[in-house]
Amino acid sequence: MEYLQLGNSNIKVSRLCLGCMSFGDPASKMHAWTLNPDQSETIIKHALDLGINFIDTANTYSAGTSEEYLGRAIKKNIARDKVILATKVYFNEGHLSKAAIEREIDGSLKRLGTDYVDLYIIHRFDYTTPMEETMQALHNLVKAGKVRALGASAMYGYQFYNMQLVAKKNGWTPFISMQNHYNLLYREDERELIPICHQFNVSLTPYSPLAAGRLARLEWQTDTLRSKTDQTSIAKYDGTQKMDANIVQRVHQLSEKYGVTMTQIALAWQFAKGVTSPIIGATKTKYLDDAVGSLKVSLLKDDIAYLEEQYTPHRVVGAL
Repeated sequence: MEYLQLGNSNIKVSRLCLGCMSFGDPASKMHAWTLNPDQSETIIKHALDLGINFIDTANTYSAGTSEEYLGRAIKKNIARDKVILATKVYFNEGHLSKAAIEREIDGSLKRLGTDYVDLYIIHRFDYTTPMEETMQALHNLVKAGKVRALGASAMYGYQFYNMQLVAKKNGWTPFISMQNHYNLLYREDERELIPICHQFNVSLTPYSPLAAGRLARLEWQTDTLRSKTDQTSIAKYDGTQKMDANIVQRVHQLSEKYGVTMTQIALAWQFAKGVTSPIIGATKTKYLDDAVGSLKVSLLKDDIAYLEEQYTPHRVVGAL
């Protein structure tokens, strides 16, 4: 495994991040395909064995049970200071108000079974709360030792820029990472958000780097429970299937050329674009093994151009 510094912090993360949206109680009605505690621990333990030290969850994943499953697995399998835990706040009552942030961090810490998280991420931009209130509340969590560093997730470039300026103006903690929607089938953030992240030396840790599996196989849909029930990924990708299928074909062609998997080509492209740690959601250990293999794949400039040539502009998906 390889490791990189997260933004301007002293936090070093693995080049792959384990996403925990796949873990949790299906009875929460968030997703029907989530894994139970034992299955979740199997995936988490395998990730740790592969050297993945960066793990991402959220307060609302499966009504908090994702955090609970993760916390139990960490306690049983690794020392707390050897893993970088990230969780999120926004899709909750009060969004990013001071009261909500203070309430939600305590809930997350309790469910995770820890007294701090390494990276606390705002899940979206909050139109209802002044940025100053949000950034000061987040800064206070850092000062209190409940949070080591701050990150943001999908939003418009101007929103992220303004929040960073508010932090700088007031001497508060800035964001060091951006968890945005980014893959070969969705590249809209290349226009503004990603350049702004580079300007602030903010690390990119994109979600859905494989477009919910559509960049990992030739078939657009499969017969799995997730493919049939994941309304979020259907809404993200199925409307542009006709234009995006050509890109999937090119990923396959390059995988054949280099004798690697489509997953490894899609992730190698992310690394070539300067991504620090794409988030991999896995329901089987073999998916993690496949993803780790991408670290050995180097794409040429002509390969990158070939993969990108067929892209056409998409409607914004992610930012609210």
